Amino acid sequence: MLIREAAKIALSTIGGWRTVTASSGEEGIERAVSESFDAMLLDVEMPGLDGIAVVERLQEIPATSTLPIVLLTAHEHIETNPRLRGVSVAGAIAKPFEMSELARQMADLLGWPA
Repeated sequence: MLIREAAKIALSTIGGWRTVTASSGEEGIERAVSESFDAMLLDVEMPGLDGIAVVERLQEIPATSTLPIVLLTAHEHIETNPRLRGVSVAGAIAKPFEMSELARQMADLLGWPA
């Protein structure tokens, strides 16, 4: 199962959230600009534009500059990644993630009630 599909199941079916997926960073940017999202979950490791590049681009666009973003990463020490200096994210969740916990983890990072 693709991580994107697992995250969608975890957030929509288990968490009860309305979710939209994108197959690439470019598509994610297009959807974020054209649709209204409360938050975005981005995998750091994506083909083409990686998650950090997507965050950088979204923060340059006025309509998405304040969109809360949570990163999904296999790297334990994402906070020491020099590419993250100057970009703002709500936090990071480690892969592999526990499907039953993903919505709660995101809500915690975003400061939302669980």
